[in-house]
Amino acid sequence: MRAYVCAAAALAAFAAGLGPAAAAGAAARLPDVAQCRTSVQGSEGVAVCFNPDPDLDRVRLHIECRQWWDPDVDGASVPVGPAETVTLSDRCWKEIQEIWVSGMLG
Repeated sequence: MRAYVCAAAALAAFAAGLGPAAAAGAAARLPDVAQCRTSVQGSEGVAVCFNPDPDLDRVRLHIECRQWWDPDVDGASVPVGPAETVTLSDRCWKEIQEIWVSGMLG
């Protein structure tokens, strides 16, 4: 999650014509987003997220189901306060293809 946020900031700085050094600096200044671990057990996906920072973060669970007729899951955004842990879970009717968590500050 953290790498995605840092890469986005670096890309934005580079695209703005600030150069590689400014892009690296922009990525280094970004605060961390909650850290999440995912697991799949059968047709259920679970993410456990911890926020080590003093700021409020928001996390959202996404699940892509293997079968074309099985609806994918994009869960609601859930707040994760400072030093808090939240557990997100949802399921497919059959097998899970991929599971990930997106996050944002505030």
